Amino acid sequence: MALEKTEKIWMDGKFIPWDDAKIHCCSHVVHYGTAVFEGMRVYKTPKGSAAFRLDAHVDRLFNSAKIYRMEIPYTRQQITDAIMETVRANKLEECYVRPVVYRGYGELGVNPFPNPVNVFVAAWPWGAYLGKDALEGGVDVCVSSWTRIAPNTLPALAKSGANYMNSQLIKMEALQNGYVEGIALDASGYVSEGSGENVFVVRRGRLMTPPLGASVLPGITRDCVIILAEELGIEVVQQLIPREALYIAEEVFLTGSAAEITPIRSVDKITVGEGRRGPITKRMQERFFGVLNGELEDTHEWLTYL
Repeated sequence: MALEKTEKIWMDGKFIPWDDAKIHCCSHVVHYGTAVFEGMRVYKTPKGSAAFRLDAHVDRLFNSAKIYRMEIPYTRQQITDAIMETVRANKLEECYVRPVVYRGYGELGVNPFPNPVNVFVAAWPWGAYLGKDALEGGVDVCVSSWTRIAPNTLPALAKSGANYMNSQLIKMEALQNGYVEGIALDASGYVSEGSGENVFVVRRGRLMTPPLGASVLPGITRDCVIILAEELGIEVVQQLIPREALYIAEEVFLTGSAAEITPIRSVDKITVGEGRRGPITKRMQERFFGVLNGELEDTHEWLTYL
């Protein structure tokens, strides 16, 4: 999906025209991938535009920076305000928002400390991440030959740019072989996550998802699904999941701020369930989008209105 540019990007406290928002080619982040970031959505609701799980995204951004010893030169409130102001400045009713914290121009070398920590926030319109009909029709995925990062190599709990080199290998392999997405296994051979999504498996009416120890990002949509499932009386278990469980599952779906809740119709060309969105996936979508559309009460205060 082509990136649709908007008018302004917030960079270190100032709004810059989209085409002028640039960094130096010798910035540390270009050479060493020293960036942490977030991806979140703003939805158009009957009460106006609202950012979804804004506080949780800002918290995770600061946690990712802390893990990488990057001291963000702004408070949580200032970053929150920057996100909201960027959406308003671009007159967007609904969009995707990408705040990025990165090591900028200073010195080159593996040691990142001499370089400044910079921040920018961009926002643009973005539709269904895995395809127009994916939310209902589902997508075809493969189990990737690329393993997710092992514990004590790169921190999976941080949403960092460097981690997504691994994700790109997973994604490219899937696309080259005719799939929409790839699911990676962890270093022990258990199901981990997609290139940019968490994974849920439905088996005998209960939901299973890999634990954080399986090299998964603590997804915010993942957290929503766990909360909403429990409210619906659906048992949720965080456990190690063997690869073959994907093949014999009744349903499998992906979650993420970009992917939202997307069903999987086949894994490695083996049909999942009946090859279409299953009843539990549908219930989760209805509950999730019901909150976003204003059809259901926002009891968890997940929406921050602009």
